[in-house]
Amino acid sequence: MSPLITVDELRALSPVLADVTWNLAGPPGKEAYDAGHLPGAYFVDLETELAGPPGPGRHPLPDATTVTGTFQRLGITSADTPVVVYDAANSMSAARAWWIFRYFGLTDVRVLDGGLAAWKAAGGEVAVEAPADGAGTFTATPGQLPVLDADGAAEVAAKGILLDARAPERFAGEVEPMDPVAGHIPGATNAPTTANVDETGRFLPAADLRTRFEKLGVTPDAETAVYCGSGVTAAHEALALESAGLPSKVYIGSWSEWITDPTRPVATGSRD
Repeated sequence: MSPLITVDELRALSPVLADVTWNLAGPPGKEAYDAGHLPGAYFVDLETELAGPPGPGRHPLPDATTVTGTFQRLGITSADTPVVVYDAANSMSAARAWWIFRYFGLTDVRVLDGGLAAWKAAGGEVAVEAPADGAGTFTATPGQLPVLDADGAAEVAAKGILLDARAPERFAGEVEPMDPVAGHIPGATNAPTTANVDETGRFLPAADLRTRFEKLGVTPDAETAVYCGSGVTAAHEALALESAGLPSKVYIGSWSEWITDPTRPVATGSRD
């Protein structure tokens, strides 16, 4: 089953809906949710429900207690409860929810391709009322997807394919708007997440994504891992890879954690 779902496919189902609208530069997505969201959708806050407090790294994993509270608030009762997550358009934050929810034990999580923008473009109605909290009973269990620490990421960079999902200028170390050190993990390959989607925010067809990643050296047999600035867009890269039928691991701490140890090497330029 594809990790993506279209508007037409969604209309034929009755899943739990989670709005994960978020903007790295702010303001928080709750204001956008309040202005209009898919009917019946719950708001899930990336900063407080899909990440732990910063340190090390800007968006470390949340704890299981926090995620359990989110699952139960959304009315999730079992690992196979169908869940669809979405954001404004390009799925950058929705992918974080997709990955976190699966990491903590849900098995039927999909991302609405094109998000709220696609829903509106297809004539879908929006609501401003928030649903009442659900009465879910499912308990989050971490560890259901593979993650890497810094040492693991370095090993993949040396022996496999480590994809850096950030913009080329950040990878090259030319600019760094978020973190105190610019550059990338030595041996990494730049694969900006913006190339995973079209101008409407929808993902490229699976065959096109597979071709893109194969050109970067990714194959089903190659050990592949992804990272970004803080572990958010890395999930988008993992989602694109899964859509293409290519498995990957996530270095959840990503660049913002890597640079907390001054002994770790830093590379700059478009190539090592």
